Amino acid sequence: MFPLSRRSLLSASGSLLLLPATARASKEDWRALGEDVKREMRWAWGQYRGHAWGKDQIKPISGGFESFPLKNHHLGLSLIEALDTLWVMGLDDEFRDGVDWVKRNLDFDVDGEVSVFETSIRLVGGLLSAYHASRDPALLANARDCADRLMPSFAASPLGIPHRFINLRTGAIRDPITNPAETGTFIPEFGFLSRATGDDRYRAAAKRAQVSMFERRSKIGLLADAMDCMTGEWKSRRASIGPPSDSYYEYLWDGWDLLGDRECLAMYRACTAAILRHQPRTTGGHLWFVDVDFETGKPINWDQDELASFYGGLLGQGGARREGAAYTRSWAAVQKRFGILPEGYDPATGKVLSATNSLRPELADAAFNLWLIDRREEWRIIARDHYLAMKRWNKARYGYADMADVTKKTQSDHCPGYWWSEQMKYYYLIFSDTPRFDYRRAYLSTEGNVLRGFRR
Repeated sequence: MFPLSRRSLLSASGSLLLLPATARASKEDWRALGEDVKREMRWAWGQYRGHAWGKDQIKPISGGFESFPLKNHHLGLSLIEALDTLWVMGLDDEFRDGVDWVKRNLDFDVDGEVSVFETSIRLVGGLLSAYHASRDPALLANARDCADRLMPSFAASPLGIPHRFINLRTGAIRDPITNPAETGTFIPEFGFLSRATGDDRYRAAAKRAQVSMFERRSKIGLLADAMDCMTGEWKSRRASIGPPSDSYYEYLWDGWDLLGDRECLAMYRACTAAILRHQPRTTGGHLWFVDVDFETGKPINWDQDELASFYGGLLGQGGARREGAAYTRSWAAVQKRFGILPEGYDPATGKVLSATNSLRPELADAAFNLWLIDRREEWRIIARDHYLAMKRWNKARYGYADMADVTKKTQSDHCPGYWWSEQMKYYYLIFSDTPRFDYRRAYLSTEGNVLRGFRR
């Protein structure tokens, strides 16, 4: 176990209560921290409600707002991403307020281009998780309408691999040069939708795209990170567990976890075996996964992307618990050094490659998934330090803000929609022991959307 921080929970007034890292916090201590997370969520929702209601993303320093994924039109992204987090926290009035906005205002008939990948995991997934919580048929209908508008991107390719962008109204597609993440990160949302509607088209399209990518792996079992979706020709030689490949591997496992698809399980095991054979490296006593040539396994660089820190949790879920724990501890050591993880880091030199942090949830995600497996206090403490650092340095006048530079602790006027769906939920679930969540059989998507496990 790596040396743990001595930082402990902040009270509602923001004062610091010191607790030795070696001490085991009682259940009451963790639940108090869960209540603190809930208070912060209620406060942030109030700021969004007052300054950016129905807009995609609030600007937490200025109090303005910005659109995403469309350039000049709002779809209520943050609101939709927040819904199931509000529900699991028991913020029922806020949840109903958000659902009412969706039922009155949400309309996907927009002449504008969106990312197929982002729209699926965020908007389709957010609506489906809110439907899972409430069983309100209007939420399912909206999710289906959105998915229907994405489906032409799959049909346009002879391989069933979607183009990266599509116009929500016209179905016009763009950018055939795609990657594993934007190819294979659909099956839980589309599979849930197929089960809920009785229409298997969605699940079948998502599965075909996954398989098409898998079938084109190299002789040593690795995937590169760029492909022409019309021809299947690789446009890169880099194999990485980070972006833009990361969630492809996550959703191979999830196809098995949520849908019971044994072919997804077999593909996950094959890809993971190749990764564990060719990509692990150790320096300074810490395990890392380096980028390699996908056909030879020859190392390309040691560059680490913070987005890859989720991978330890996935390894744990898939049975490689020793490697998953070691990799998560590697990132936790970097967190201990900087307080907030830099987006880019070189473990070979210890240098920061990118000093920003866009309110990233991945280390908290990994800690939560490992904690679900073995309930070790170590993972809760990593999540606690992640939360307290965010509360200390990311909180702004109107919400929580990105870091422009983690080494200088300067903020940027941006709060991504996933903040509402991901780390606030991970924090609350790992601390609160809420009865609204089935900790033994729940499923959370790559966007933190709960598609199995809510207790009503």
